[in-house]
Amino acid sequence: MPYPDLQSFVSDLQQCGQLKRVTAEVDPILELSEVADRVSKSPAAGNPPPPATDPVHGTLGGHALLFENVKGSELPAAINTYGSYERMRLALGCEDFEELAGRVQAMLKPEIPTTLMDKFRKLPELAKMASFSPKSVRSGICQQVVRTDDADVFELPVIQCWPHDAGRYITLGGMYTRCPESGVRNVGMYRAQLLSPKSTAMHWHMHHDGARNHRKYARRREPMPLAIVFGGESTLPYAATAPLPPDLSELLFAGFLQGKGVDLVRCKTIDLEVPANAEIVIEGLVHPTETVFEGPFGDHTGYYSLGDQYPRFDITAITHRRDPIYPTTIVGKPPQEDYYLGKATERIFLPLLQILVPDVIDYNLPMFGAFHNCCFVKIRKEYPMQARKVMSAIWGAGQMMFCKLIIVVDEQVNVHDEQEVLFQVGANWDPRRDTVVVDGPMDILDHAAPYLGTGSKMGIDATRKIGGEGVIREWPDELVMTEEIRTLVARRWQEYGL
Repeated sequence: MPYPDLQSFVSDLQQCGQLKRVTAEVDPILELSEVADRVSKSPAAGNPPPPATDPVHGTLGGHALLFENVKGSELPAAINTYGSYERMRLALGCEDFEELAGRVQAMLKPEIPTTLMDKFRKLPELAKMASFSPKSVRSGICQQVVRTDDADVFELPVIQCWPHDAGRYITLGGMYTRCPESGVRNVGMYRAQLLSPKSTAMHWHMHHDGARNHRKYARRREPMPLAIVFGGESTLPYAATAPLPPDLSELLFAGFLQGKGVDLVRCKTIDLEVPANAEIVIEGLVHPTETVFEGPFGDHTGYYSLGDQYPRFDITAITHRRDPIYPTTIVGKPPQEDYYLGKATERIFLPLLQILVPDVIDYNLPMFGAFHNCCFVKIRKEYPMQARKVMSAIWGAGQMMFCKLIIVVDEQVNVHDEQEVLFQVGANWDPRRDTVVVDGPMDILDHAAPYLGTGSKMGIDATRKIGGEGVIREWPDELVMTEEIRTLVARRWQEYGL
């Protein structure tokens, strides 16, 4: 099962050899980041083999780290807790991501009852879904200590990751907002630059729900309540990053992942509810119109994202449990924690992509693509130009619109083997005939795009070509050994002494 709070997660990581404690004093300015970056790119703790049913595997990730003596703060800092496939599976309480993918598929495509008896049989399932909804409680450990007038965000061990970052940044806090019109909660994960003891810059892109909610408050000339939540149930950081459909709450999804609803407690100074089991909560108001200059900031693209104007967040309170742990993460070249969070999404949300684009058998977002730069897709080709249709559909599927390069291959190709995919490109791709270039929205962080948030994307059809796809010559047969010989060799393998 997933863990009810961060401290339970950290304790179990240590017991199973996935966490190391650092007792030496470490400076949160650059030093902590450099240590964690080196560890994240070292061999995975225990290097456990992936389950046979799980196509996601890897040997990097190092250990989770708990820095017990961070200069300038009385609080310990946890980092790299989600930084491997094994720790992601522990956090989500699953043996493999395919198990969760199956549950997501069942949730997204429920059978509609057609008869009275079918409706009665559906009642237990509907009751179970209702049990995943968040629940309001009167008190929580996140408010064992409440600080208002003396609140100081610099007392937290907030890190500066890279030399030219504009300052210290909150990087692993869930940002809780609410739509002023519908009252629907939203949880995102954005960065926040510390400006003063009681203010930060709030960085979010125009496409994000937090930014959308803020625009609605700005039109009313009203400050927007916002809470930054650290820790809580181990499913919460993942749910905050998941590309959910607009009508599916992140808190409901977190409850679904852990099998029960998240307990929420009302904030002390703003009209929002936050997870009762959180370690630390920063409460405050986002100014409706006033902005501050935020950035630059070292990003997962491997380059600094440039500074720009973003809303100012004024802190009204900091609450926390007694002896809290501050969770943080580095943002930089993969692999980092965000890579493993993204990889879990790739696996778990395959059923959702298949609902939107039924042609897709499987897909892979390779590490070098930093999430949105590249996507390998396999299809069962049945008609001419099907690969191009799939490219267009993927570019229209939520955050997949940011994908700069889509490579489509045939069903026998393992899309998780990059060399196999590139071999198909070399074998089946004619640059003039099989390349599609389109213009559209791009990730704000894409510094290669000619304009902020807009640019071009390319699709490569690396499938075998059939009639109607501009093939003049006969397409050759692929090299495949007969099944009879393959079976014979497999049976006699030990006899060969190899």
